[in-house]
Amino acid sequence: MKRYKYIIGACLMLFFTTASAQEELMGYLQTAAENNPGLKARFNEYMAALEIAPQVSSLPDPQIALAYFIRPVETKIGPQQFKMSTSQMFPWFGTLKAKENVAIQSAMAKYEVFLEAKSKLFHEVRSIYYNLYFNHKAIEITRDNLTILATFQKMAAIKVEAGKVSAVDEYRIQMEIGDLENQLALLVDEQHLLKVMFNNLLNVDPVNQVNTPATLWTADIAFEKEQVLDSIRSKNHQILTISLQQDALSYRKELARKLGKPAFSVGLDYMIIGKGPDNLSGTDAMMFPMVGITIPLYRNKYEAMVNEVVYLQEAREAEKSDKINLLETILEKAWKDYMDAGRRLHLFISQLGLAGQSITLLETEYATGNKNFEEMLRMERKVLEYGLELEKARSDKQAAISFINYLMGQSS
Repeated sequence: MKRYKYIIGACLMLFFTTASAQEELMGYLQTAAENNPGLKARFNEYMAALEIAPQVSSLPDPQIALAYFIRPVETKIGPQQFKMSTSQMFPWFGTLKAKENVAIQSAMAKYEVFLEAKSKLFHEVRSIYYNLYFNHKAIEITRDNLTILATFQKMAAIKVEAGKVSAVDEYRIQMEIGDLENQLALLVDEQHLLKVMFNNLLNVDPVNQVNTPATLWTADIAFEKEQVLDSIRSKNHQILTISLQQDALSYRKELARKLGKPAFSVGLDYMIIGKGPDNLSGTDAMMFPMVGITIPLYRNKYEAMVNEVVYLQEAREAEKSDKINLLETILEKAWKDYMDAGRRLHLFISQLGLAGQSITLLETEYATGNKNFEEMLRMERKVLEYGLELEKARSDKQAAISFINYLMGQSS
């Protein structure tokens, strides 16, 4: 009963530790979303694109002109002294709306670019976080193995002094310790580099401490492979960007056709008339309403505008198909990495257990006799190797899941 309670307590502790570590990673992701300058740049580009629609959907500015006659023109009713004109141009019906639709669709495409940048940033943060975890565990495992080798060294020294074994055993252990110490120094340098890379993504102090869990969680993908493919085709931000660009091109084609239609202008002339001879002028001002039309006679220009859009639409459709094919190929590799990491995870848990049992037996045999020294060192290297491979499998599995989620367009 006590053993049962102990197991339940250990499971609960692992669950809460894992949940806390995942929350900590979410906190890092939130910091990256708020601070990363590259992501801010993409967001401001989207906000700038939103400001285009009000610009292109407004009427052209009205024109006002004022003329003063240096030598008044004499007319029957009196000399012309001043002339003021105002006019307003009106494009063909629906032209302004078409311009607005082009701008709105282009802005929506910019928003998908922002979401793509956010999703990519989150994947990069997760990937480096998992590498930090693995590297930290590699440092721990290497240090533990150095401690074990120091114990072997003491054991070998005692047997050498007693004349039971050759001094070669002690030298071999010293060589193993030297190799591991060099490997440990490299891992420490790598940890510093990863920490700087991670903090730079968050745009915080590069020397900030990054907390990683004692044991990385081993979550699985919640979808089948076909569901992932469907999600990529419908939700991947790169594909959605191309789709929105296609929508913008449709409105742009409509706009090109409307630009080939006439435009109209309405205006008013107001003329100031001075007094005629003998002050016989019957009026001192005259107003003339005006209506104008702009006729697009040179049709080649507008036909070329439409043809340009048609070619661009074909290019975007080909680009979209190519992108889907590329992403499907990338998914196949990512899925292979995910499955491989899962297999390695189960394998090295088993191998590490067997290697641990083997080295315990070999230590006993070496302590009580003169045999199996080389086998003991070989098995110790296996324990180190399997321990590192196990943590690498954990890290690789979560990195593969993160990348697959990125392909699916998930931004959180």
